[in-house]
Amino acid sequence: MANDELRRGDLVEVRAPAEILATLDERGALEELPFMPEMAVFCGRRLVVDRRAERVCDTVNYSGTRRPPRTVLLGDLRCDGSAHAGCQAECRILWKEAWLRKVTPETPPSPPVVAPDLRALLDRAARHVKYSVEVDGRPQERWRCQATELPRASDHVKLWDARSYVKEYTSGNVPLGRFLRVSARASVQEPMRKLGLMPVVDLPGTAARPSPDPPLGLQPGELVQVKSKEEIAATLTPEGRHRGMWFDREMLPFCGRTFRVRQRIHRFIDERAGGRMIEFKQSDCVTLEGVVCSGERSLRRWFCPREIYSYWRECWLRRVEPAVAGKAASREPAEAVGR
Repeated sequence: MANDELRRGDLVEVRAPAEILATLDERGALEELPFMPEMAVFCGRRLVVDRRAERVCDTVNYSGTRRPPRTVLLGDLRCDGSAHAGCQAECRILWKEAWLRKVTPETPPSPPVVAPDLRALLDRAARHVKYSVEVDGRPQERWRCQATELPRASDHVKLWDARSYVKEYTSGNVPLGRFLRVSARASVQEPMRKLGLMPVVDLPGTAARPSPDPPLGLQPGELVQVKSKEEIAATLTPEGRHRGMWFDREMLPFCGRTFRVRQRIHRFIDERAGGRMIEFKQSDCVTLEGVVCSGERSLRRWFCPREIYSYWRECWLRRVEPAVAGKAASREPAEAVGR
C-alpha cells in the first residue's frame, strides 16, 4: 500500500530486499535514482524521517535547485563509500518513499531479512556502479551513484517557485524562524545577484600564486581552529581558490571557531567530472565534525538538505593545543567543537 506523503518525524521501516528489488529497473534505479549497495544494510531497520527532499542542490550541472519526486532523507544516514572504492564524500542518502513503510512504535516487527533476497538486491544494485568510458583513446573508470545521477532523477525547480519555498515550512522540513530567516535572505540576495550586485567570488584572495604551506598532518579527533577570513584570503588567488579548491560562502560562518577533525580526504567521486574518482597522492584536505553546507547561504540553492561536508585545506586551519582547547570549549557551545 502506498505511503501517505511522509513528513519530518515520521517513523518508517526500510522494506525487505525483495520488495525493494521489485521497484528497481535493470540499472538498479527507481525514477532514475539508484538504490546503492551501501543502502542494503538498512533493510528492515526503523528510522525517522529527517526531511522531504523538496529543494536539493545540483552539484553536477549547477542548474540551481531540483526536486527528486517522492523522496526523503532519514536521520543523518550517509554513504560510507564501501561499494564505490572508498569514496570519502559521505553524501546523505536519498530514499524513495516506495522503499519505506510508515510504522508506529506498536507496529509488529517485520520478518528477518532473507539472505538470498539480500544477495539478489545487492547484485542488482552493484551491477552498474562502475563502468568504463574512452577518453583520448584510452579507457577510464567512472562511477555511478545518487550524486552523479541526481539531475536525471529530479525535476528543475524554478528560482521563484513560491510554492516550493512554502512547502519547506508546511511539510515540516524547517521551523518557522528558519523559514522566515532564509526566505528573507533569498528575497534580498537573489535580485542583487540578477542585477550583478553580488560578488561572483565568495572570498577573493590576495595571493597571486599561493605558496605551499608546511603540512600539519592532522588526524581524526584532533582539535583545530579555523583561521580568520583575512588569514584565509591570504592563501587564495583573486578567484578565491587555493590549488584549484575554492573557499565558498557556506564556510565563512565557521571562521575563528574550533572543531574536531573528522577525516583526512584521500579520494572522492567528482560528480562534476562525470563520476571520475579524484585521488590525492599527498592530501592536505580534511573534513570537520558537524561542519556542513547549511543551505542557508548558497545562491539559487536555498534550503538544500544535502548537508555536504566542506573540504578544508590544512593551511586554513591551525592546530589547537590541549590547554588552549579547554579554554575554547568553555567559551563556545559544545557543538562548535564537534562534540
